[in-house]
Amino acid sequence: MIKDKILVIDDEAGIRSSLKGILEDEGYVVTTTDTGEKGLDLLKGENFDLVLLDIWLPQMSGLDVLEKIKRSEESSQVVMISGHGSIATAVKATKLGAYDFLEKPLTLEKVILTAKNALHQKMLEEENIQLRARIEAKYHLIGESPAIQKLKNEIKLAAPTNGRVLIYGETGTGKELVARLLHQQSPRRDKRFIQINSAAIPDYLIESELFGYAGEDKPGPEKRKKGKILLADGGSLFLDEIGDMSLKTQVKLVRFIEEETFKPLDSSESTTSDVRLIASTTKNLRELIAQGKFREDLFFKLNIIPMAIPPLRERKEDISLLIEYFLSYFAKEYGKKQKRMKEEALQAFINYSWPGNVSELINVIERFVIMVKEKEIESSHLSLLVEPMESQFISTVEESKPLRQAKEQFEREYIHKILLRHHWDIPKTASELNIEEDLLHEKIKSLGISFLG
Repeated sequence: MIKDKILVIDDEAGIRSSLKGILEDEGYVVTTTDTGEKGLDLLKGENFDLVLLDIWLPQMSGLDVLEKIKRSEESSQVVMISGHGSIATAVKATKLGAYDFLEKPLTLEKVILTAKNALHQKMLEEENIQLRARIEAKYHLIGESPAIQKLKNEIKLAAPTNGRVLIYGETGTGKELVARLLHQQSPRRDKRFIQINSAAIPDYLIESELFGYAGEDKPGPEKRKKGKILLADGGSLFLDEIGDMSLKTQVKLVRFIEEETFKPLDSSESTTSDVRLIASTTKNLRELIAQGKFREDLFFKLNIIPMAIPPLRERKEDISLLIEYFLSYFAKEYGKKQKRMKEEALQAFINYSWPGNVSELINVIERFVIMVKEKEIESSHLSLLVEPMESQFISTVEESKPLRQAKEQFEREYIHKILLRHHWDIPKTASELNIEEDLLHEKIKSLGISFLG
Protein backbone atom coordinates (compact mmCIF):
# COMPACT_ATOMS: atom_id res chain seq x y z
CA MET A 1 0.00 0.00 0.00
CA ILE A 2 1.30 3.47 -0.94
CA LYS A 3 1.63 5.66 2.17
CA ASP A 4 0.43 9.27 2.14
CA LYS A 5 3.16 11.90 2.61
CA ILE A 6 2.72 14.83 4.99
CA LEU A 7 4.87 17.98 5.27
CA VAL A 8 4.85 19.91 8.57
CA ILE A 9 5.98 23.57 8.42
CA ASP A 10 6.23 25.09 11.90
CA ASP A 11 8.93 27.15 13.64
CA GLU A 12 8.39 25.44 17.02
CA ALA A 13 10.58 22.37 17.38
CA GLY A 14 8.23 20.83 19.97
CA ILE A 15 5.24 21.10 17.62
CA ARG A 16 7.21 19.59 14.74
CA SER A 17 8.36 16.68 16.89
CA SER A 18 4.89 16.01 18.32
CA LEU A 19 3.16 16.09 14.93
CA LYS A 20 5.80 13.85 13.40
CA GLY A 21 5.35 11.25 16.15
CA ILE A 22 1.53 11.36 16.07
CA LEU A 23 1.26 11.08 12.31
CA GLU A 24 3.96 8.45 11.86
CA ASP A 25 2.14 6.30 14.42
CA GLU A 26 -0.87 6.52 12.07
CA GLY A 27 1.22 5.16 9.19
CA TYR A 28 2.03 8.39 7.34
CA VAL A 29 5.42 9.43 5.97
CA VAL A 30 6.25 12.76 7.63
CA THR A 31 8.82 15.44 6.77
CA THR A 32 9.26 18.56 8.89
CA THR A 33 10.87 21.99 8.42
CA ASP A 34 10.91 25.30 10.30
CA THR A 35 10.43 28.01 7.62
CA GLY A 36 8.08 28.69 4.74
CA GLU A 37 10.98 29.12 2.34
CA LYS A 38 12.36 25.67 3.17
CA GLY A 39 8.88 24.20 2.90
CA LEU A 40 8.35 25.61 -0.59
CA ASP A 41 11.75 24.28 -1.62
CA LEU A 42 10.81 20.80 -0.37
CA LEU A 43 7.54 20.98 -2.29
CA LYS A 44 9.44 21.69 -5.50
CA GLY A 45 11.44 18.49 -5.15
CA GLU A 46 8.87 16.07 -3.72
CA ASN A 47 5.13 15.38 -3.83
CA PHE A 48 3.23 15.76 -0.55
CA ASP A 49 -0.42 14.82 -0.08
CA LEU A 50 -0.95 17.10 2.93
CA VAL A 51 0.80 20.19 4.32
CA LEU A 52 0.31 21.25 7.95
CA LEU A 53 1.29 24.92 7.85
CA ASP A 54 1.77 27.34 10.75
CA ILE A 55 0.39 30.82 10.07
CA TRP A 56 3.01 32.65 12.16
CA LEU A 57 6.43 31.89 10.70
CA PRO A 58 9.66 33.93 11.21
CA GLN A 59 10.08 35.30 7.68
CA MET A 60 7.50 34.45 5.01
CA SER A 61 4.08 34.14 6.68
CA GLY A 62 2.01 30.98 6.45
CA LEU A 63 -0.64 32.78 4.40
CA ASP A 64 2.00 33.82 1.84
CA VAL A 65 3.25 30.23 1.70
CA LEU A 66 -0.34 28.98 1.24
CA GLU A 67 -0.89 31.41 -1.60
CA LYS A 68 2.27 30.22 -3.37
CA ILE A 69 1.31 26.56 -2.95
CA LYS A 70 -2.12 27.12 -4.45
CA ARG A 71 -0.70 29.10 -7.37
CA SER A 72 1.72 26.29 -8.23
CA GLU A 73 1.00 22.93 -9.85
CA GLU A 74 0.87 21.27 -6.41
CA SER A 75 -2.21 19.21 -5.55
CA SER A 76 -1.46 19.09 -1.80
CA GLN A 77 -4.19 19.72 0.74
CA VAL A 78 -3.23 22.43 3.23
CA VAL A 79 -4.32 22.68 6.88
CA MET A 80 -3.35 25.87 8.71
CA ILE A 81 -2.08 25.88 12.32
CA SER A 82 -2.29 28.89 14.63
CA GLY A 83 -1.96 29.77 18.29
CA HIS A 84 -3.46 33.21 17.76
CA GLY A 85 -6.32 32.46 15.40
CA SER A 86 -8.96 34.95 14.42
CA ILE A 87 -12.09 34.68 12.31
CA ALA A 88 -10.65 37.10 9.75
CA THR A 89 -7.46 35.06 9.41
CA ALA A 90 -9.42 31.80 9.08
CA VAL A 91 -11.68 33.30 6.40
CA LYS A 92 -8.68 34.57 4.44
CA ALA A 93 -6.94 31.18 4.66
CA THR A 94 -10.10 29.44 3.44
CA LYS A 95 -10.43 31.83 0.51
CA LEU A 96 -6.81 31.11 -0.41
CA GLY A 97 -7.59 27.39 -0.54
CA ALA A 98 -6.86 25.99 2.93
CA TYR A 99 -8.86 22.87 3.73
CA ASP A 100 -9.14 23.41 7.49
CA PHE A 101 -7.76 25.22 10.54
CA LEU A 102 -6.08 23.74 13.67
CA GLU A 103 -5.69 25.85 16.81
CA LYS A 104 -2.91 25.42 19.38
CA PRO A 105 -2.66 23.74 21.79
CA LEU A 106 -3.13 20.78 19.46
CA THR A 107 -4.95 17.65 20.58
CA LEU A 108 -4.13 14.15 19.38
CA GLU A 109 -7.68 13.31 18.29
CA LYS A 110 -8.20 16.60 16.43
CA VAL A 111 -4.91 16.29 14.51
CA ILE A 112 -5.60 12.72 13.42
CA LEU A 113 -9.21 13.41 12.42
CA THR A 114 -8.32 16.57 10.48
CA ALA A 115 -5.46 14.82 8.66
CA LYS A 116 -7.70 11.88 7.69
CA ASN A 117 -10.48 14.18 6.47
CA ALA A 118 -8.08 16.32 4.45
CA LEU A 119 -6.47 13.28 2.82
CA HIS A 120 -9.90 11.79 2.08
CA GLN A 121 -10.91 15.04 0.37
CA LYS A 122 -7.72 14.96 -1.68
CA MET A 123 -8.49 11.37 -2.70
CA LEU A 124 -11.96 12.44 -3.86
CA GLU A 125 -10.46 15.28 -5.88
CA GLU A 126 -7.95 12.90 -7.49
CA GLU A 127 -10.81 10.48 -8.26
CA ASN A 128 -12.67 13.30 -10.00
CA ILE A 129 -9.57 14.00 -12.10
CA GLN A 130 -9.35 10.32 -13.03
CA LEU A 131 -13.09 10.25 -13.79
CA ARG A 132 -12.76 13.19 -16.16
CA ALA A 133 -9.82 11.45 -17.81
CA ARG A 134 -11.93 8.31 -18.29
CA ILE A 135 -14.74 10.34 -19.81
CA GLU A 136 -12.30 12.07 -22.16
CA ALA A 137 -11.04 8.65 -23.27
CA LYS A 138 -14.55 8.20 -24.78
CA TYR A 139 -14.63 4.44 -24.67
CA HIS A 140 -14.16 1.31 -22.64
CA LEU A 141 -12.62 -1.98 -23.66
CA ILE A 142 -15.63 -3.15 -25.67
CA GLY A 143 -15.87 -6.58 -27.23
CA GLU A 144 -16.61 -10.25 -26.71
CA SER A 145 -14.11 -11.71 -29.17
CA PRO A 146 -11.63 -14.27 -27.79
CA ALA A 147 -8.77 -11.78 -28.30
CA ILE A 148 -10.49 -9.07 -26.23
CA GLN A 149 -11.57 -11.54 -23.53
CA LYS A 150 -7.94 -12.67 -23.28
CA LEU A 151 -6.77 -9.06 -22.99
CA LYS A 152 -9.36 -8.28 -20.28
CA ASN A 153 -8.16 -11.29 -18.30
CA GLU A 154 -4.50 -10.22 -18.66
CA ILE A 155 -5.38 -6.73 -17.36
CA LYS A 156 -7.24 -8.26 -14.41
CA LEU A 157 -4.21 -10.39 -13.49
CA ALA A 158 -1.55 -7.72 -14.04
CA ALA A 159 -3.29 -4.63 -12.62
CA PRO A 160 -2.97 -5.45 -8.88
CA THR A 161 0.81 -5.90 -9.21
CA ASN A 162 3.71 -3.50 -9.72
CA GLY A 163 4.96 -5.47 -12.73
CA ARG A 164 6.03 -3.28 -15.64
CA VAL A 165 3.82 -3.71 -18.72
CA LEU A 166 4.71 -3.25 -22.39
CA ILE A 167 1.66 -2.80 -24.63
CA TYR A 168 1.93 -3.64 -28.32
CA GLY A 169 -0.60 -2.47 -30.90
CA GLU A 170 -1.19 -0.56 -34.09
CA THR A 171 -2.23 3.10 -34.08
CA GLY A 172 -5.79 3.51 -32.85
CA THR A 173 -6.15 0.12 -31.14
CA GLY A 174 -6.49 1.60 -27.64
CA LYS A 175 -3.08 1.36 -25.97
CA GLU A 176 -3.75 4.36 -23.71
CA LEU A 177 -7.08 2.83 -22.71
CA VAL A 178 -5.36 -0.40 -21.61
CA ALA A 179 -2.78 1.62 -19.64
CA ARG A 180 -5.55 3.54 -17.86
CA LEU A 181 -7.42 0.32 -17.06
CA LEU A 182 -4.25 -1.13 -15.54
CA HIS A 183 -3.97 1.98 -13.35
CA GLN A 184 -7.67 2.13 -12.41
CA GLN A 185 -7.70 -1.52 -11.32
CA SER A 186 -4.47 -1.22 -9.30
CA PRO A 187 -3.77 -0.24 -5.66
CA ARG A 188 -2.43 3.02 -7.11
CA ARG A 189 -5.84 4.09 -8.44
CA ASP A 190 -6.11 7.00 -5.96
CA LYS A 191 -2.82 8.47 -7.17
CA ARG A 192 -1.99 10.11 -10.47
CA PHE A 193 -1.88 8.58 -13.93
CA ILE A 194 0.72 10.59 -15.86
CA GLN A 195 1.36 10.19 -19.59
CA ILE A 196 4.25 11.19 -21.81
CA ASN A 197 4.39 10.60 -25.58
CA SER A 198 7.96 10.17 -26.80
CA ALA A 199 6.91 10.62 -30.44
CA ALA A 200 5.30 14.01 -29.74
CA ILE A 201 8.21 15.60 -27.85
CA PRO A 202 11.50 16.67 -29.49
CA ASP A 203 14.63 14.81 -28.38
CA TYR A 204 16.09 17.90 -26.72
CA LEU A 205 13.01 18.25 -24.48
CA ILE A 206 12.22 14.65 -23.61
CA GLU A 207 14.79 14.42 -20.79
CA SER A 208 13.57 17.51 -18.97
CA GLU A 209 9.93 16.46 -19.44
CA LEU A 210 10.65 13.05 -17.95
CA PHE A 211 13.18 13.86 -15.22
CA GLY A 212 12.60 17.60 -14.66
CA TYR A 213 15.36 20.11 -14.08
CA ALA A 214 16.87 22.01 -11.18
CA GLY A 215 18.20 24.90 -13.30
CA GLU A 216 19.98 26.68 -10.48
CA ASP A 217 21.31 29.25 -12.96
CA LYS A 218 17.81 30.17 -14.20
CA PRO A 219 15.84 33.01 -12.62
CA GLY A 220 12.20 33.10 -11.56
CA PRO A 221 9.67 30.32 -12.16
CA GLU A 222 12.00 28.55 -14.63
CA LYS A 223 14.42 27.81 -11.80
CA ARG A 224 12.96 24.38 -11.12
CA LYS A 225 10.48 22.06 -12.78
CA LYS A 226 9.13 18.68 -11.76
CA GLY A 227 9.43 15.93 -14.32
CA LYS A 228 6.74 13.39 -15.16
CA ILE A 229 8.47 10.72 -13.05
CA LEU A 230 8.10 12.82 -9.91
CA LEU A 231 4.58 13.99 -10.74
CA ALA A 232 3.58 10.31 -11.00
CA ASP A 233 5.07 9.46 -7.58
CA GLY A 234 2.83 6.84 -5.95
CA GLY A 235 0.90 6.39 -9.19
CA SER A 236 1.49 5.17 -12.73
CA LEU A 237 3.61 6.60 -15.54
CA PHE A 238 2.58 5.74 -19.11
CA LEU A 239 5.46 5.95 -21.60
CA ASP A 240 3.60 6.12 -24.90
CA GLU A 241 5.54 5.27 -28.10
CA ILE A 242 8.62 4.21 -26.14
CA GLY A 243 10.31 3.22 -29.42
CA ASP A 244 10.74 6.91 -30.27
CA MET A 245 12.62 7.75 -27.07
CA SER A 246 16.21 8.94 -27.61
CA LEU A 247 19.05 6.61 -26.63
CA LYS A 248 20.39 9.18 -24.17
CA THR A 249 17.07 9.25 -22.31
CA GLN A 250 16.83 5.45 -22.47
CA VAL A 251 20.12 5.22 -20.53
CA LYS A 252 18.74 7.40 -17.71
CA LEU A 253 15.48 5.46 -17.69
CA VAL A 254 17.35 2.16 -17.26
CA ARG A 255 19.25 3.66 -14.34
CA PHE A 256 16.02 4.89 -12.75
CA ILE A 257 14.43 1.44 -13.05
CA GLU A 258 17.47 -0.19 -11.47
CA GLU A 259 17.98 2.30 -8.63
CA GLU A 260 14.51 3.88 -8.27
CA THR A 261 16.31 7.22 -8.04
CA PHE A 262 17.13 9.87 -10.63
CA LYS A 263 18.80 13.23 -10.95
CA PRO A 264 16.89 16.11 -12.52
CA LEU A 265 18.84 18.00 -15.18
CA ASP A 266 21.40 20.42 -13.71
CA SER A 267 21.12 18.73 -10.31
CA SER A 268 23.76 16.89 -8.30
CA GLU A 269 21.20 15.45 -5.87
CA SER A 270 19.29 12.22 -6.45
CA THR A 271 15.51 12.07 -6.02
CA THR A 272 13.35 9.02 -5.38
CA SER A 273 9.99 8.27 -6.94
CA ASP A 274 7.77 5.23 -6.55
CA VAL A 275 6.03 4.75 -9.89
CA ARG A 276 4.59 1.86 -11.85
CA LEU A 277 5.88 2.02 -15.43
CA ILE A 278 3.60 1.13 -18.34
CA ALA A 279 4.97 1.53 -21.87
CA SER A 280 3.51 1.14 -25.35
CA THR A 281 4.78 0.90 -28.91
CA THR A 282 3.54 0.60 -32.47
CA LYS A 283 7.03 -0.42 -33.59
CA ASN A 284 8.92 -3.70 -33.56
CA LEU A 285 11.36 -3.07 -30.71
CA ARG A 286 13.47 -6.13 -31.52
CA GLU A 287 14.12 -4.69 -34.99
CA LEU A 288 15.06 -1.35 -33.40
CA ILE A 289 17.45 -3.20 -31.08
CA ALA A 290 19.09 -4.89 -34.07
CA GLN A 291 19.46 -1.45 -35.71
CA GLY A 292 21.03 0.01 -32.55
CA LYS A 293 18.09 2.38 -32.03
CA PHE A 294 16.74 0.82 -28.84
CA ARG A 295 18.56 -0.52 -25.78
CA GLU A 296 18.15 -4.24 -25.18
CA ASP A 297 18.44 -3.86 -21.40
CA LEU A 298 15.55 -1.36 -21.38
CA PHE A 299 13.45 -3.71 -23.51
CA PHE A 300 13.88 -6.58 -21.05
CA LYS A 301 13.13 -4.32 -18.06
CA LEU A 302 9.90 -3.01 -19.61
CA ASN A 303 8.75 -6.27 -21.18
CA ILE A 304 7.98 -8.02 -17.87
CA ILE A 305 4.30 -8.34 -18.82
CA PRO A 306 3.74 -8.01 -22.58
CA MET A 307 0.21 -7.28 -23.81
CA ALA A 308 -0.85 -7.26 -27.44
CA ILE A 309 -3.98 -5.42 -28.59
CA PRO A 310 -5.43 -7.00 -31.75
CA PRO A 311 -6.27 -4.73 -34.70
CA LEU A 312 -9.97 -4.27 -35.39
CA ARG A 313 -9.80 -6.26 -38.64
CA GLU A 314 -8.86 -9.33 -36.58
CA ARG A 315 -11.90 -9.06 -34.29
CA LYS A 316 -14.70 -8.24 -36.70
CA GLU A 317 -17.24 -9.87 -34.37
CA ASP A 318 -16.81 -6.85 -32.07
CA ILE A 319 -17.64 -4.24 -34.71
CA SER A 320 -21.42 -4.37 -34.22
CA LEU A 321 -20.97 -3.96 -30.43
CA LEU A 322 -18.69 -0.97 -30.95
CA ILE A 323 -21.16 0.61 -33.38
CA GLU A 324 -24.06 0.17 -30.96
CA TYR A 325 -22.07 1.63 -28.07
CA PHE A 326 -20.84 4.71 -29.96
CA LEU A 327 -24.15 5.45 -31.64
CA SER A 328 -25.58 5.69 -28.12
CA TYR A 329 -22.56 7.59 -26.74
CA PHE A 330 -22.57 10.32 -29.39
CA ALA A 331 -26.36 10.61 -29.40
CA LYS A 332 -26.14 11.58 -25.72
CA GLU A 333 -23.05 13.72 -26.35
CA TYR A 334 -24.81 15.85 -28.99
CA GLY A 335 -28.36 15.64 -27.62
CA LYS A 336 -29.68 13.72 -30.62
CA LYS A 337 -32.11 10.82 -30.95
CA GLN A 338 -30.65 7.34 -30.97
CA LYS A 339 -29.86 6.07 -34.47
CA ARG A 340 -29.60 2.48 -35.67
CA MET A 341 -27.65 0.97 -38.53
CA LYS A 342 -29.30 -1.12 -41.22
CA GLU A 343 -27.85 -4.48 -42.16
CA GLU A 344 -26.34 -3.41 -45.50
CA ALA A 345 -24.49 -0.50 -43.88
CA LEU A 346 -23.36 -2.76 -41.03
CA GLN A 347 -22.00 -5.23 -43.57
CA ALA A 348 -19.94 -2.47 -45.14
CA PHE A 349 -18.45 -1.72 -41.73
CA ILE A 350 -17.63 -5.39 -41.19
CA ASN A 351 -16.05 -5.77 -44.66
CA TYR A 352 -13.86 -2.67 -44.26
CA SER A 353 -10.27 -3.26 -43.10
CA TRP A 354 -10.14 -0.33 -40.58
CA PRO A 355 -6.46 0.71 -40.87
CA GLY A 356 -7.09 3.33 -38.16
CA ASN A 357 -8.68 0.67 -35.92
CA VAL A 358 -11.11 1.64 -33.15
CA SER A 359 -10.11 5.31 -33.30
CA GLU A 360 -11.14 5.45 -36.96
CA LEU A 361 -14.43 3.72 -36.23
CA ILE A 362 -15.17 6.22 -33.45
CA ASN A 363 -14.57 9.14 -35.82
CA VAL A 364 -16.82 7.60 -38.49
CA ILE A 365 -19.68 6.97 -36.03
CA GLU A 366 -19.40 10.49 -34.64
CA ARG A 367 -19.62 11.84 -38.18
CA PHE A 368 -22.74 9.78 -38.90
CA VAL A 369 -24.47 10.94 -35.71
CA ILE A 370 -23.80 14.59 -36.62
CA MET A 371 -24.41 14.49 -40.38
CA VAL A 372 -27.21 11.94 -40.93
CA LYS A 373 -30.68 13.30 -40.20
CA GLU A 374 -32.56 10.04 -40.63
CA LYS A 375 -33.13 7.58 -37.77
CA GLU A 376 -31.56 4.73 -39.71
CA ILE A 377 -28.10 4.72 -41.25
CA GLU A 378 -28.18 3.07 -44.67
CA SER A 379 -25.47 2.15 -47.16
CA SER A 380 -26.50 5.17 -49.27
CA HIS A 381 -25.26 7.43 -46.49
CA LEU A 382 -21.72 6.16 -47.07
CA SER A 383 -21.76 7.76 -50.52
CA LEU A 384 -23.60 10.83 -49.26
CA LEU A 385 -20.80 11.68 -46.86
CA VAL A 386 -18.06 11.48 -49.50
CA GLU A 387 -19.86 13.23 -52.35
CA PRO A 388 -18.36 16.64 -51.45
CA MET A 389 -14.87 15.13 -51.76
CA GLU A 390 -15.59 13.56 -55.14
CA SER A 391 -17.27 16.65 -56.58
CA GLN A 392 -14.35 18.71 -55.36
CA PHE A 393 -12.00 16.34 -57.20
CA ILE A 394 -13.95 16.70 -60.44
CA SER A 395 -13.79 20.49 -60.30
CA THR A 396 -10.09 20.62 -59.53
CA VAL A 397 -8.64 18.52 -62.34
CA GLU A 398 -6.85 21.38 -64.09
CA GLU A 399 -4.22 21.62 -66.78
CA SER A 400 -1.65 22.58 -64.16
CA LYS A 401 -2.18 19.32 -62.22
CA PRO A 402 0.61 16.75 -62.82
CA LEU A 403 -0.70 13.82 -64.88
CA ARG A 404 0.51 11.17 -62.42
CA GLN A 405 -1.20 12.92 -59.51
CA ALA A 406 -4.45 13.35 -61.46
CA LYS A 407 -4.44 9.67 -62.47
CA GLU A 408 -3.84 8.54 -58.87
CA GLN A 409 -6.63 10.74 -57.54
CA PHE A 410 -9.08 9.55 -60.19
CA GLU A 411 -8.15 5.91 -59.54
CA ARG A 412 -8.55 6.41 -55.81
CA GLU A 413 -12.02 7.97 -56.12
CA TYR A 414 -13.17 5.44 -58.72
CA ILE A 415 -12.10 2.39 -56.67
CA HIS A 416 -13.60 3.95 -53.58
CA LYS A 417 -16.97 4.40 -55.29
CA ILE A 418 -17.05 0.75 -56.41
CA LEU A 419 -16.10 -0.38 -52.90
CA LEU A 420 -19.00 1.61 -51.46
CA ARG A 421 -21.41 0.17 -54.02
CA HIS A 422 -20.49 -3.34 -52.91
CA HIS A 423 -20.39 -2.45 -49.17
CA TRP A 424 -16.64 -2.98 -49.08
CA ASP A 425 -16.98 -6.56 -50.31
CA ILE A 426 -13.46 -7.15 -51.69
CA PRO A 427 -14.24 -10.15 -53.97
CA LYS A 428 -17.22 -8.41 -55.62
CA THR A 429 -15.30 -5.14 -56.03
CA ALA A 430 -12.29 -6.91 -57.54
CA SER A 431 -14.57 -8.78 -59.94
CA GLU A 432 -16.22 -5.58 -61.20
CA LEU A 433 -12.83 -3.89 -61.58
CA ASN A 434 -11.53 -7.03 -63.32
CA ILE A 435 -8.42 -7.25 -61.12
CA GLU A 436 -7.09 -9.77 -58.61
CA GLU A 437 -8.08 -9.39 -54.93
CA ASP A 438 -4.44 -9.08 -53.89
CA LEU A 439 -3.96 -6.21 -56.32
CA LEU A 440 -7.09 -4.49 -54.96
CA HIS A 441 -5.69 -4.75 -51.42
CA GLU A 442 -2.42 -3.20 -52.65
CA LYS A 443 -4.34 -0.37 -54.36
CA ILE A 444 -6.35 0.37 -51.21
CA LYS A 445 -3.13 0.59 -49.20
CA SER A 446 -0.96 2.50 -51.71
CA LEU A 447 -3.70 5.00 -52.63
CA GLY A 448 -4.72 5.53 -49.01
CA ILE A 449 -8.38 4.65 -49.57
CA SER A 450 -10.33 4.91 -46.31
CA PHE A 451 -13.91 4.30 -45.28
CA LEU A 452 -15.18 7.84 -45.84
CA GLY A 453 -12.97 9.03 -48.68
